[in-house]
Amino acid sequence: MKIMITGGSGFVGSHLCDELIKKNHEIIVLTRNDNKKHNLIRILDKIKIEFIDTTDFQSLEKSIEKNSPDVIFHLAGETSHKKSFENPLYDIETNSKSTLCMLEKIKTLNLKCKFILGSTFIVIGRPLKFPVDEETPCNPTTIYGANRLASEHYCKIYHNVYGLDTLTFRITNSFGPREQYLTPTKNAINFLIYKAFKGEDITIYNQGKFFRDVIYISDVISGLETIMSKGKSGELYWVASGTKTWFYEIGEWLEKITNSKVRYVDAPTYTEKVDVGNFVVNNSKLKSLGWKPETQVKDGIKNTIDYFKSL
Repeated sequence: MKIMITGGSGFVGSHLCDELIKKNHEIIVLTRNDNKKHNLIRILDKIKIEFIDTTDFQSLEKSIEKNSPDVIFHLAGETSHKKSFENPLYDIETNSKSTLCMLEKIKTLNLKCKFILGSTFIVIGRPLKFPVDEETPCNPTTIYGANRLASEHYCKIYHNVYGLDTLTFRITNSFGPREQYLTPTKNAINFLIYKAFKGEDITIYNQGKFFRDVIYISDVISGLETIMSKGKSGELYWVASGTKTWFYEIGEWLEKITNSKVRYVDAPTYTEKVDVGNFVVNNSKLKSLGWKPETQVKDGIKNTIDYFKSL
């Protein structure tokens, strides 16, 4: 199949490219620039790259028309909730309008294309009960979450009204090689692992007495492949481990594996306002398609540290 991946040089996108190439799919990567080209270094001769910002709607539409993909994974977007407050109008462009643009182009061309939207657990806001599932009400606490949720609704509407083959997945706290590790507001777990790898003290809020649904990147990718091949059109799926990982556990593991020490600090006011708090998902819907997570969080941390050693 011909598969287009927006944000294909990023964390999830590059790992997805690696796996899909193994299955002999034709891959077209849309990426804003070549800043993350190193993530694709092993497969550059096997994929096609187009340097297109998904907020350049005219170029985006031309690429879809020219390539006529069988599948589009829309993974591109600004994932920083902090930046969504700093530049809210841009966040609408990249996390909401880009989805609408692509859906409208698929509709206009009458293209037989499976459109798979990447979304986030942030759309839920603070859950009122656990575990979270596909029916849990959404009340996002950030502009980023609100715009991702809007994109989810666009996919559902274009499926219901126009019959487009759309699917949506939400990822919980994912981590692993190639994820950025310099900014705690973009991926706190990779940030903590990198600081520990460097032998620096790591800081964790509120005694680490909060839990998240943490999932390693290889399990995310197998989940996406399952959704692409077996997912039902118009549906939403959680890509999640389905287990609680307490942050004090992460701190203890990092202390044992590295030379770092954990310091517990109070969360800043901004974090208290927007943080979703505890989070765990019922992942039975995706598991019903034959998928299951394979990698324990502790093993994923070790794999990520080995990756940092290799850089």
